Amino acid sequence: VVNFPEMNGAGNLMDFLDEPFPDVGTYEDFHTIDWLREKSRDTDRHRKITSKSKESIWELIKSLLDAWSGWVVMLLIGLLSGTLAGVIDLAVDWMTDLKEGVCLSAFWYSHEQCCWTSNETTFDDRDKCPQWQKWAELMTGHAEGAGAYVLNYFLYILWALLFSFLAVSLVRVFAPYACGSGIPEIKTILSGFIIRGYLGKWTLLIKTVTLVLAVSSGLSLGKEGPLVHVACCCGNLFCSLFSKYSKNEGKRREVLSAAAAAGVSVAFGAPIGGVLFSLEEVSYYFPLKTLWRSFFAALVAAFTLRSINPFGNSRLVLFYVEYHTPWYMAELVPFILLGVFGGLWGTLFIRANIAWCRRRKTTQLGKYPVLEVIAITGITAVLAYPNPYTRRSTSELISELFNDCGALESSQLCDYINNPNMSRPVDDIPDRPAGPGVYNALWQLALALVFKIVITIFTFGMKIPSGLFIPSMAVGAIAGRIVGIAVEQMAYHHHDWIIFKNWCRPGADCVTPGLYAMVGAAACLGGVTRMTVSLVVIMFELTGGLEYIVPLMAAAVTSKWVADAFGKEGIYESHIQLNGYPYLDVRDEFTHRTLATDVMRPRRNDPPLAVLTQDTTTVEDVETLIKDTDYNGFPVVVSRESERLIGFVQRRDLTLAIKNARQKQDGVVSSSVVYFTEDAPQLPASNPQPLKLRRILNLSPFTVTDHTPMETVVDIFRKLGLRQCLVTRSGRLLGIITKKDVLRHMAQMMNQDPESIMFN
Repeated sequence: VVNFPEMNGAGNLMDFLDEPFPDVGTYEDFHTIDWLREKSRDTDRHRKITSKSKESIWELIKSLLDAWSGWVVMLLIGLLSGTLAGVIDLAVDWMTDLKEGVCLSAFWYSHEQCCWTSNETTFDDRDKCPQWQKWAELMTGHAEGAGAYVLNYFLYILWALLFSFLAVSLVRVFAPYACGSGIPEIKTILSGFIIRGYLGKWTLLIKTVTLVLAVSSGLSLGKEGPLVHVACCCGNLFCSLFSKYSKNEGKRREVLSAAAAAGVSVAFGAPIGGVLFSLEEVSYYFPLKTLWRSFFAALVAAFTLRSINPFGNSRLVLFYVEYHTPWYMAELVPFILLGVFGGLWGTLFIRANIAWCRRRKTTQLGKYPVLEVIAITGITAVLAYPNPYTRRSTSELISELFNDCGALESSQLCDYINNPNMSRPVDDIPDRPAGPGVYNALWQLALALVFKIVITIFTFGMKIPSGLFIPSMAVGAIAGRIVGIAVEQMAYHHHDWIIFKNWCRPGADCVTPGLYAMVGAAACLGGVTRMTVSLVVIMFELTGGLEYIVPLMAAAVTSKWVADAFGKEGIYESHIQLNGYPYLDVRDEFTHRTLATDVMRPRRNDPPLAVLTQDTTTVEDVETLIKDTDYNGFPVVVSRESERLIGFVQRRDLTLAIKNARQKQDGVVSSSVVYFTEDAPQLPASNPQPLKLRRILNLSPFTVTDHTPMETVVDIFRKLGLRQCLVTRSGRLLGIITKKDVLRHMAQMMNQDPESIMFN
């Protein structure tokens, strides 16, 4: 094209922006992505690759590699998250035992591994072997007595304080985002919010290390929630290797959904439960393709963990159990009562924990996170040590509570009075009267239940990695085991009662207390998180027993109904609200009769809407507008008089485009005209070089009319994942509604403070 003098040389430079420049179409921190824009960009990319693949063999290979990259990412996520979970399990096992003693033959062995290798263990004292020594025995030579007990007690507290201090210090100094469970933030990120660094390399490294320290310190927390965060960090890490995912935030979220499934898969050894958890609990956008990929990632992760075999029992979790006795219809009554208990505990926990976390945010308490962690650890250790059920790790406690009392069990819970004339096969022991050990255990369990209920409220939400699955399950399992033993003893002593008469003969094995513990655990976990389907699947994958699905379903549904009667939000949604994340919950119903015109800005007394015109705005005008306002984008209109809408342009894209043009295009000055039309405006020759920015203009912004009901607008925002939506009347621009406006309006309608919807 020859330079026409009247066009001022604009012809050959006009389309310099038709070449993409770096960072255009990206988002700033703490902003929401535009799902529609991401989807259309991916479709364009796919179309380009498909058309190119017909040109040559090399392009065809590249297109095949692109198609396979999704599966490669899933494979890598599964391998890394499975490996990390195995390492965490082994390290937690060793460090938990380190608080009580050390293995002399090899200090890196845990108590159990140490006594495996010993030839001097007896069956009755299988936990005692000369290679494993408690600290008091090692230091003073005395294993028994008051002095030894006090010394062991003191060292237990000291180790616990050391571990928790290390954990909170590492989090504070290196990765502040590594604290908490991570699931509320992951739900928010998957809904389209950007929190840079939340899934970064440092967060991954520090979360893995501090998770081991936090769990080993004996605090009332689990590793299951944080493992989802760890797996999502792995997903984010591998996304950066493939431009298909690193340059498209929508595609990246598909990978993160699958990574969340892999996280639950390794936490519970439940691949199908993991996929359902991702679908039911954390994901916002879950296409069918992601379902298959989640399944594959969860499968690879579980297989990797199984290869590492951290517990030495060829199982993926510590509390895997198998029951052999059937359950009976009359037992549904205690199961449903456990469901009611779970729902009530869930409600109590959420309310108390949120009140405490709010207090932490709004008072001086929040300024001393290290001191808070040290104080809670100290209290936990001092109170936990005297009770054998709270001294051990929570996973071991759940494992013991789930266990069925076979002939080989040496636990206190299995101290029943045996009938000397009994000659029966080993696995079918009839119901027996409880011995002194069982009654002793019941008292200790009752105290452990009160302790766990109270201490978990203060532990969850501290500045260390803390999961909620295990403490919730522990509360339910303790309650369930107590109920189970009570029902078992009633059935034994009163087998002629009408409720037991039909199904419980004397000398039969009727009631399995371990099953009650399992049902209680499911009920409490359901009450806190409000999961239903994924919860039941996780629980039966844990136990390998399909016939117990009905009791588990009954308990899970009851606990959800009871908890929902007091408030619809689970613990994760409550924390999202507390932190003010811009999260539009798909489950919330909007039933108020307001219109788009009531919510849009500008309001009646506000200054007019900041807009750009298609061919009369100068570079200086644009720069002033960007400097004076903090809006994320600007509508483009034909002229200020007509206000007919042309499109919408993002603030970040405008800033980058002008900066790029000043560097690369000669003649662009402050008085240059910016135009968004196909053809340049007719300007006199003396005018400076104009700047064409049509490429960054979104020509199809989402619009609604001013009389659209707000319930429709809310639905559009939810289902299409919009950032903003323009309000027009007969093609004339009236205003704009952003996602935060929608959230503020919903809060206002529920009589909440609308300003709480700011990211704080």
